[in-house]
Amino acid sequence: MKTIYFIRHAKSDWSGNCSDFDRDLNARGLENALFMAKRLKKYGVKPNIIISSPAKRAFNTAKIITERLKTQTQEKIFKTDINLYLTSPKVYLETIRQINDKYKTVFIVGHNPAITEICESLSGANIGNIPTCGIFCIEFNVESFSKISSSDGKKLFFDFPKKHKI
Repeated sequence: MKTIYFIRHAKSDWSGNCSDFDRDLNARGLENALFMAKRLKKYGVKPNIIISSPAKRAFNTAKIITERLKTQTQEKIFKTDINLYLTSPKVYLETIRQINDKYKTVFIVGHNPAITEICESLSGANIGNIPTCGIFCIEFNVESFSKISSSDGKKLFFDFPKKHKI
């Protein structure tokens, strides 16, 4: 079994003159990332590896969640992949298929619309939109990430901050 937690970055800051890639989290984004990390911790979620877009808002969302879960040494499990920035569901799937099979539980932190589209494709669910800091978890009955394909997954849960009115 393989489990992937798809996490859309938290709310970002649109003020200032920085590039899209360099936009950081705003105050609500920081609060939401902390809140969702607590939710994951409450349920004992422990990723073996976290793969994040290197865009500042995604990277910082992943970093906050990683730190709050008190996972293993970050250098060993935290990776960035430029292919997850402003891309397509096809590229997400290619990234997933390259994950080392020694891992069982993976966090992938990225951006819309691709993160919503890959979740819909892999689970067969009609999501419409994963909101900022939303988490969509899919379980796959496979031994190898390279075997994952469309509609193979089973949705385990879909959670996001606004669901809890924070």
